[in-house]
Amino acid sequence: MSQTTTTQLGSEAIAHHPPQNYTLPPVPALHHLDDGITKNGTQDSGDDLEFHDLPPFPDDVPTAPLLRLSLKKLIDHDSNEEERLWQTCRDVGFFYLDLRDGDQPSSANGTQHPSQSNNSNDKSGPTPNGAALLNHANQLFPIGEKVFSLSTAEKQTYDFKDQGSYFGYKGLGAGVVDAKGTKDANEFYNVSKDDLFGISEVLPAPEVLKGEESREILRGFMTEAHGVVRLLLGVLNRKLGLPARKLEDLHRLMGVSGDQVRWVRSPPKPDQDANQLALGEHTDFGSVTVLFNRLGGLQILPPGGEEWCYVKPLQGHCIVNLGQYFTTYIPLVGRSSWRLLTMKLGDAMVKFTSGVLRSNIHRVVNPPGQQADQTRMSLVYFARPEDEVLLKPLEGSEIIDAKQRENGGAGDDEEVITSKEWIKRRALGRRTGGDYAASHGTEGGRMKA
Repeated sequence: MSQTTTTQLGSEAIAHHPPQNYTLPPVPALHHLDDGITKNGTQDSGDDLEFHDLPPFPDDVPTAPLLRLSLKKLIDHDSNEEERLWQTCRDVGFFYLDLRDGDQPSSANGTQHPSQSNNSNDKSGPTPNGAALLNHANQLFPIGEKVFSLSTAEKQTYDFKDQGSYFGYKGLGAGVVDAKGTKDANEFYNVSKDDLFGISEVLPAPEVLKGEESREILRGFMTEAHGVVRLLLGVLNRKLGLPARKLEDLHRLMGVSGDQVRWVRSPPKPDQDANQLALGEHTDFGSVTVLFNRLGGLQILPPGGEEWCYVKPLQGHCIVNLGQYFTTYIPLVGRSSWRLLTMKLGDAMVKFTSGVLRSNIHRVVNPPGQQADQTRMSLVYFARPEDEVLLKPLEGSEIIDAKQRENGGAGDDEEVITSKEWIKRRALGRRTGGDYAASHGTEGGRMKA
């Protein structure tokens, strides 16, 4: 069987410089964690959100006061919750999402994969199920640990950078965090959605990922995460006044795209390297990112701010971040074994909406305080527009049209490229030997390093 396909392994990263002249919205006031809700609509106490089996997150570090939203309320089309989602996506681009009551089983075991259903045109997409998503995430963390426990030599055989692919393995120090070429301090492994769902040929992978049991868990996780993504896109589509299902139809689960699951491992650093970046400052280059972790280390630069703020992991929550396509965070709250889920909207949403939606700069450093000697593990789902979608302002929205007029036509002469080209440029540009300048996204002049 061929090891590569046109969809998954393209040419080397394109060395054009992306546009940097988007006009950002006015700097908003950040929200506070006490905006959160519990199952019965009351406030959560701090202890309810802690991971008691881990060293505590310190109280003496700057922490981003992100808004907390409810998956259940969004599923129920609660108008107030939809308005809060809309506002935070325009203002900050990060928020927490509570998944505890977001249970909408679609089959006897809680998950129905598109390939097993009669919904071949993928119009409705998977139904969000918060409990199933958390369960699949818990199952995937030990699988990721097995991948990273393999020898360095074996893992490097699954690094497909030289074939122009961002799938597979990236080793410690194989990426850069700034224009000076400073090496990163994490390793990660990317698994292609199209590979898992039979949309493209199967890529070479370690034995631990080849078995049908592991692939079934990965498919379940992707299905549930994508259901949450499409729910969010549906709300934003209506708020933008776009034609029905416009955003959802650019992000079909069974469409050809760069969607992927990523495990990230960041080992603890010696004291003298405590400030070394595990992942450099950036905006995400997809549409929505869904992240699970339990340790601190993720930081954002609030709009108009000069001080980096930690995003504190909250038990049972996920964080959603809009990147250069969109930007948002969602929290998950539940059992102590449940990870923090972070969801991010990326570069595409900024481009699609001419800057109506905000993408926020973020980075990853060593965990703070007593967590500093712990190995930080993350599990991520990146949702991106389908490969051939052109990254340009969408038609049919008076809000987007007004934003373009407000911008004075800025961006009318920008290069228009496909989602596939944009992702390759950004992903491979941050590998050692890549074109770092070409890897920038819609963060433009907001980069601090």
